[in-house]
Amino acid sequence: MKKNFKNYYSAALITGAAGFMGIQHALALLELNLYLVLVDKDFGKLKKTKSRILKTFPNANILIFKCDICNEKTIVSIKKKLDKLKIFVKVLVNNAAIDPKMNSIGKGKSGSVEDYNIKNFRKEIDVNLIGAFICIKVFGKDMAKRNQGSIINIASDAGLVAPDQAIYHPQENIKKLKHFKPASYSISKHGLIGMTRYIATYWGHKKVRCNALAFGAVKKNQSKFLIKNITKRVPLGRLAKETEYRKSILFLASEDSSYMTGQVLVLDGGRTTW
Repeated sequence: MKKNFKNYYSAALITGAAGFMGIQHALALLELNLYLVLVDKDFGKLKKTKSRILKTFPNANILIFKCDICNEKTIVSIKKKLDKLKIFVKVLVNNAAIDPKMNSIGKGKSGSVEDYNIKNFRKEIDVNLIGAFICIKVFGKDMAKRNQGSIINIASDAGLVAPDQAIYHPQENIKKLKHFKPASYSISKHGLIGMTRYIATYWGHKKVRCNALAFGAVKKNQSKFLIKNITKRVPLGRLAKETEYRKSILFLASEDSSYMTGQVLVLDGGRTTW
C-alpha cells in the first residue's frame, strides 16, 4: 500500500546538535520555518541548547532526542516517532563528529601514527563516517520516496588537505613536536566528502541533493600561538566567527541551491588555496 505523505510537517534534523556549531546550524535553519529535530548523546546539553534557541525564537517547534548515531536501531526508532507525529525530515545535517585533541599532559608522544590507539581510531571513524551513513540510510530513504530532500555533510578543510602539524608547536618546529593532530579526523572528513559524491549520484534521479560544507578553523578558546600560526596560513588573515557559516547552511538546505549536488562548499578563509 502506497504511503500517503500529505499533511506532514517538514523538518531539519541536526546530529551533534548540542555541540559548539550545532546551535548555529539550528538558528540558521529556523529561517526556513522548519521543525527542528535535534539529536545528541549528551541530553543535558541538548536541553540547554533547546532553551537557548527558545529564548530567541519562543515560537520555534523543536524536538530533542538522546541519540547515539552509531546505533542504527536508535535512528530507526527516532524515525518511527517522527512518522507518528507526521514529521518528515526534509533536511539532514550530519554535524556530529569526534575531533580528537592532542594530549599535552604526560610523557612521550600522543596522536602520532606510530602510537595511536586503534580503539580510539575505530570509535572516531564510527561516529564521523559510519554514523553519518546510518542517518543518510534511514532518513535519505524517505527523501527518495518523496523525491525531495537535502543532505548536508559537515566536512572540514582537513577533509581537503592534510593537517599542517607544524602549527601545533609554538615555534612551528615539527621536529620538536610531541603532540600531533591524530589521523582519524582528517581521514574521516575526506571519507565524508567521498560519501557526499556517492549519495549525490545514487539518489540524484530521486531529486535528493547531497552536498558537503567544508569549514575552516573557528575561533573559540585556542591558545594564542595556535591562533597566530593558523592565521598566517589563511589569506583572509583570521579564523572564522562561529556565526559565519549560518548563511551557507541556509543556502544548501534551501531551494537557492536547487541545482547543486555532489559538491563541496568551502568556507576556510582561503586556507586550502595555498
